[in-house]
Amino acid sequence: MPRVVFVLVPRVHLLDLAGPAQVFSTADDLGYGHTLHHVSEEERVDTVQGLPVLAQVTWPELNPDDLIVVPGWRGPTRPPGEETLRRLREHHASGGTVAGVCAGADLLGRAGLLDGRRCTTLNTVQDELARLYPRARVERDVLYVDDDRVITSAGVASGLDVALHLVNKRHGPHAAGRVARALVVHSARTGTTGQVSMLLRRRSHGDETVHRLQDLIESRFTVPLPLRTLAAAAGCSERTATRLFRQATGLTPLGYQTALRLETAETLLDQGATMDVAAREVGFQDARALRRLRARARAAPPPQAR
Repeated sequence: MPRVVFVLVPRVHLLDLAGPAQVFSTADDLGYGHTLHHVSEEERVDTVQGLPVLAQVTWPELNPDDLIVVPGWRGPTRPPGEETLRRLREHHASGGTVAGVCAGADLLGRAGLLDGRRCTTLNTVQDELARLYPRARVERDVLYVDDDRVITSAGVASGLDVALHLVNKRHGPHAAGRVARALVVHSARTGTTGQVSMLLRRRSHGDETVHRLQDLIESRFTVPLPLRTLAAAAGCSERTATRLFRQATGLTPLGYQTALRLETAETLLDQGATMDVAAREVGFQDARALRRLRARARAAPPPQAR
């Protein structure tokens, strides 16, 4: 039965630990065997959220089928010493898999496991990761990266996605789907999914009228949505609705609807849908419009949060 060993660092984030642990525990409940171990250099590990957890100070014997997961933490903290780094290196060298959630990538970098590999972390600290480990290739705005059995992720909720990805790799998509349904995970997110979705990226403004318009567009983005309908919902003229929307989000209402269509289509394509199927699912008559939009989006600068 494969072991999943969580390496706990002081000030560990509870969700970085609990999310992946819940996935593997649920997989075990469903018959996809795993045993969970929690190791640290001290028996008591304080979390950022204030709930202490207990860990083993001795490691179990590992084989290549086993998995090591390093949950993220909030600094400053005392990172594990050379003995832990050696175990990470040796496990990977023997054919095993290691994963770092958010700041967990830093520990993999300290062990030399990011050198020459693609990796990621939370978007707010990606520049720091690239500075600390210049031989790593930091991927921007992706959910997780799997490169030669070294897996890194954006952090927090993305630990669920990484764990489901690993269940999928080991037991297949049917098993991962069963676990996801048991956890009430709404949709499967692939590694290339952006860290901040369009549904959140343009929501940091304070205009309640525009928030109502965004709610309406999001509920009907796959069908034609005339500007007069939005203006009526906002109780203003079409020109005013467009002006308010652009001021708050940086996009026109049509641009926002198109961005939602494109993001949803990209998710469908990542999950194996054909271009024609993805185009129809998001409201395009054929794949040509979707291809043009994808080409235009790839040539454009990265979107900014609003």
